[in-house]
Amino acid sequence: MIGGKKIKKSQIDEQLLDDIFHSKEEWKNIKSIIERSVEPSEYGIYELTVAEAKYFYLLREARVRKVSAMR
Repeated sequence: MIGGKKIKKSQIDEQLLDDIFHSKEEWKNIKSIIERSVEPSEYGIYELTVAEAKYFYLLREARVRKVSAMR
């Protein structure tokens, strides 16, 4: 990194944890809406699938980085 600020691992790990908790809430909210829907739309199911995939990807990333997701 030439001339730029070096980012600390702890800052990246903290951002990862924030993203995990935000993604979990987003996934739970969409899942709740879909479960209450009589006929969920294709777009709603798509959004649920994307939110779930994003959440589990971030969890795997935290495991690889050996970051504890406990708060």
